[in-house]
Amino acid sequence: MLDWNRVLDFAAKGNPKPDTRVEKSDAEWRSLLTPDQYHIAREHGTERSFSGEFCSSYDPGRYSCVCCGTALFDSTIKFDSNTGWPSFTQPIKENAIKYLVDRSYGMTRVEVQCNTCDAHLGHVFPDGPAPSGLRYCINSISLKLDESVTQS
Repeated sequence: MLDWNRVLDFAAKGNPKPDTRVEKSDAEWRSLLTPDQYHIAREHGTERSFSGEFCSSYDPGRYSCVCCGTALFDSTIKFDSNTGWPSFTQPIKENAIKYLVDRSYGMTRVEVQCNTCDAHLGHVFPDGPAPSGLRYCINSISLKLDESVTQS
């Protein structure tokens, strides 16, 4: 199970190798994504709090990257953080997520990206529930939910 120290190590020293890589040109991403998806996932935008499709949805299933389809989070580890964005305690696999130090807006945070295609997902914080203590704060628009797949 990942914890805050492991996340900080990944952000500082390098991320785990993804199972596969998906690389496309900017034009290819623009043709595959809606303008809002492109802005958030490829240009590191952020959706308004409490506006995302998955903010208050708790349907069972698996959340995948909107860009490449890589499985990222399972609904069983989703929780209500009252922050306005979908929140999760762990990724499906340790190497599903990429961690980067983000010093934008006068703060230091840890950005999370899809480790397969580098899509911006959101940020991770050390104020989540036990046992991991992690809160992955994710933009709904960066995700798609497959309700036919659930963790066993």
